[in-house]
Amino acid sequence: MVFHSPLEQFDSIFIPATFWLNSTLIPLIIANFLVLLIIYFYKFEFTLIPSFWQLALEKIYLFVFGIVEQQIGIKGFIYFPLIFSVFFFILLCNLISMTPFGIALTSHIFMMFFLSLTLGFSIFLIGLITHNLHFFKLFIPECPFFLLPFLICIEIFSYIIRCFSLAIRLSANIIAGHTLVYIIASFILNVVYIRFWFFFIFIFLIAAVLVLEIGVAFLQAYVFTILICIYLADSLKVPGH
Repeated sequence: MVFHSPLEQFDSIFIPATFWLNSTLIPLIIANFLVLLIIYFYKFEFTLIPSFWQLALEKIYLFVFGIVEQQIGIKGFIYFPLIFSVFFFILLCNLISMTPFGIALTSHIFMMFFLSLTLGFSIFLIGLITHNLHFFKLFIPECPFFLLPFLICIEIFSYIIRCFSLAIRLSANIIAGHTLVYIIASFILNVVYIRFWFFFIFIFLIAAVLVLEIGVAFLQAYVFTILICIYLADSLKVPGH
């Protein structure tokens, strides 16, 4: 029996006979294709009496809209298409990774760094354009004057570290979950070699873990989205108020 590392599933491998396509880009292409398919569905298959899939998509739409309304308010409605796209993209990538031979794009921390840094820099620009130089009051807390330089450095550092925490939190949870599924599945296969009927006992264990991972897929998309909304709300509100 050949044993493989649980982390081997996260390796980025180039596809033979191609010089640009690798395993990391495959879920990205699939996610974009699914988004286009959903857009087509809403454009041509929208009905007054919704089907199951239409009702599910409408519930997701209203769910994300509720997050924007609760965390940002009316000012955040203009940014709703961006926030909904981010939520749906992360959710699709997480669910694609749960399919057989699926590749977890959100487990690649550099990909998530690129996404979170882009969003973080965009949110900073939104605050700067909205409030001009008054936006920098966000980094000046109310405190005694002799503590001000030290606390300003802390505020700036905590603002920058947001982008890194977004990527690390998402990637770490996806890696941990997929590694757990791999270890449990490998354990079940090894037990089957001893007694085949053990498979029917332990199959419920891996089914429970898979259900948990599907929940984590939704939860991580929710956490990423709600944190983006909180950061955006900080940029849109008047500094010092």
